[in-house]
Amino acid sequence: MLDALLSGGRHSARELAVAAGVAPSTATEHLHRLEAGGLVTCERVGRRREVRLAGPEVGRALEALGAIALPKPATSLRAWTHGEALRSARSCYDHLAGRAGVALADGLIARRVIEPGDGAFAITDHGADRLAGLGLDVAAILGGRRATARACIDWSERRPHVGGALGAALLAELLGRRWLSRVTARGVQGRALRITPEGRDGIRDALGVTLPER
Repeated sequence: MLDALLSGGRHSARELAVAAGVAPSTATEHLHRLEAGGLVTCERVGRRREVRLAGPEVGRALEALGAIALPKPATSLRAWTHGEALRSARSCYDHLAGRAGVALADGLIARRVIEPGDGAFAITDHGADRLAGLGLDVAAILGGRRATARACIDWSERRPHVGGALGAALLAELLGRRWLSRVTARGVQGRALRITPEGRDGIRDALGVTLPER
């Protein structure tokens, strides 16, 4: 269920039960415990009770736990396929992760859009112009209360991808342009992402970054 919520979206308890392959009553019991522990929040929207992660700090903690956890062997073709999809491209709460996320970070560094620092990235003057050309509000990214660009250690690649306000703005823009699309599994849109052919070309043209095929 937490894996599904790492998409950054909202899901009902029933959707999360389906994603986890458990009974709705079991999902509800676990969600009560997660809410009591401050990991998720539940809101009533009409007749629907929606669940989401409590915030980006929870997403960072879950990603960090994934980086130190022992690999879990796949016991079915479905599990293997899902794992490979997550390793290829996924959302880490609200920013791009996986091989695609690390490749994007490497490419932005190589193109001098961002510069690596101590646990974070800095947007260069050249990078600000390039990001603005993509449609990002750079002033809002730099002036917000959230960290500009965290170096979030990727659990599958063991290398940093771009988090923080910049990472969130980039993912939102790429999804909005339909350069990335969410993968649906068991009827629920989870955190696995697919790079569309238009997206591969668009990212290369706009940012000078070529993302991996898989």
